[in-house]
Amino acid sequence: MDVLVLTEVSAGESGDVLAQLLVDDGYNVLLPASAPGDRYRVLVACRDAEPTALDIQAGSMQHRCVSARLALPAGEIGVVGLYVPSRGPKERRNQDKRAFQNFATGALPGLARTLDGCGPMVITGDLNVVEPDHEPRYAVFGEWEYDFYRAFGSAGFEDAYRLVEPSTVEHSWFGRPSVDGRRNGYRFDHTFIDKRHRMAVVDCRYEHSVRTSGLTDHAALITTLDLAHAAE
Repeated sequence: MDVLVLTEVSAGESGDVLAQLLVDDGYNVLLPASAPGDRYRVLVACRDAEPTALDIQAGSMQHRCVSARLALPAGEIGVVGLYVPSRGPKERRNQDKRAFQNFATGALPGLARTLDGCGPMVITGDLNVVEPDHEPRYAVFGEWEYDFYRAFGSAGFEDAYRLVEPSTVEHSWFGRPSVDGRRNGYRFDHTFIDKRHRMAVVDCRYEHSVRTSGLTDHAALITTLDLAHAAE
């Protein structure tokens, strides 16, 4: 696997230990410092290239919005790892989530310009939102959250999973079991690619074994790009 993007990486010592383990396994790692009061951050790692951090004016969000240029043997790509906050506690319900989404929505057009010229541009991570026509439909999601998903399309990006699976119903995270044992499923984890390089997407799929084994509570999202084709 050439590039890893990990979200919900601990802001504490365990996150630093994870980064070191990846280094010991041959990865070059980009992991920002934690932010005061936030328990999580995003990590970008690559075996075959040193991630070059890009300044996209993320400010206080830079630990949850990690942008890098990667000069891989097969070609150059731009990668952005996003981790959108969840709804949060009752006293701050949706405040951090909405603030981050507003920031990301405003940054997307400039992000495309920053990464332009470095091959395919990939934005991936746990967005904590679902697509507007998600099945099943959940009343908890507001139109402002669907607008965040739509913002990627407006900025020139396409949902890589939907390029491969236009109508498949699949979920990457499941809530707590109800009284009858059923668990609501959500497709929270997404990869977007710039429309100019949409043909570079060879595959995009969810790997559930990491979730069912208990390694994480999310399925892994694996996206395969043909960089040689992208360069045509």
